[in-house]
Formats: sequence, structure tokens, C-alpha cells
Amino acid sequence: MFKQNTSGRSYLRSLFIMDYKFIKTDYLEMVASGDSGLIKELAEMFRDQVFETYSEMKTLLSEKKYHALGLLAHKAKSSVAIMGMDDLAELLKTFELQAKDGRDPDDYELYIERFGNDTKSALLELDNLISNL
Repeated sequence: MFKQNTSGRSYLRSLFIMDYKFIKTDYLEMVASGDSGLIKELAEMFRDQVFETYSEMKTLLSEKKYHALGLLAHKAKSSVAIMGMDDLAELLKTFELQAKDGRDPDDYELYIERFGNDTKSALLELDNLISNL
């Protein structure tokens, strides 16, 4: 699938050129400086965070703890922004503000499901990237 290059940095750069729908690899490339181990570590941290966050969001929604849900949406916004998921980060910003004020609670489940679906897709893309490092 990728042209093997003996220069690790050039080969790594070619992986980042792939067109991913959910993640943008610019940040990973910049932070990792060609270190595939660090990229793997960042991906695992993201994986752990999104699974935990999604579960906690569902719990807070069921308990109608809307302000806490807004705070969690704020925290989640940072995680997805790091992966370049700008659309989801914007959605989470809207969710954060609504939930903190307790406005439109009927929308919250849709926000949470979108977070779950988009981060699941992003994790598949990260797995693809990592498997080709």
C-alpha cells in the first residue's frame, strides 16, 4: 500500500499524506518528530480517553447531571482537537455551552452518539496509521 522508503522520516511522512476522513495527522507528525513509538503512545492515550469519556457521558446524561456533562464535553473537545477533529470539536463546544446551562437536553443524546461514532471511526484510522508505521 505504501512505498517503502529506507529513510524513516520520509517513510513516516508518506504515511501522513494519506487522506483520512476523521483524523488529521499534522499534529501527530509535529509532536512525534518522526518517533513512531510516540505516535503509538498518543493514539493509545486517545483511545483510553474517548472510551472513558463516552461511558461517563452516557452515565451523566442518565443521571441528568447536565452541568457536569458540559464540563466533560469541554474536556473531550480538547482530546478530539488534538487529533484534528475540528468539526467534532465545534459540536462539543456547542454541547458544552448548552449542557452547562441545561438548555435543550433532548439534543444531548445525539451529541453523545456523534462523539461515540466519530471517535470510533477516528480510532480505526489511527489503527491503520499505526499498523503501517
